[in-house]
Amino acid sequence: MLHCIVRLIDPLRRLLWPPPPVDHRPPPRPPCPPPPTRAPAPYYRGEDSPLVRPYLLAHERRQAEARRRHLRRRALWITAQGVDADPFAIGGREVAA
Repeated sequence: MLHCIVRLIDPLRRLLWPPPPVDHRPPPRPPCPPPPTRAPAPYYRGEDSPLVRPYLLAHERRQAEARRRHLRRRALWITAQGVDADPFAIGGREVAA
């Protein structure tokens, strides 16, 4: 008899009370650690290394000095031709900037 009563009341119970919550989602995974990154390679200057040959440094210095001399001579040649190299002095007179 008890079995029949349960069969009658069970549909009513399902209508009135919702089923208990059931979580079907998997548990959250822990976050992944970031991938390891390499440190950038340090920038080495050639002058700081003892492996740089001194004659290479002397050659670079000679080239820089030759370039400076060339620019000085060029500026002198331009002024000898009558072109004013100074933007603040036109025709030998001071002008407002």
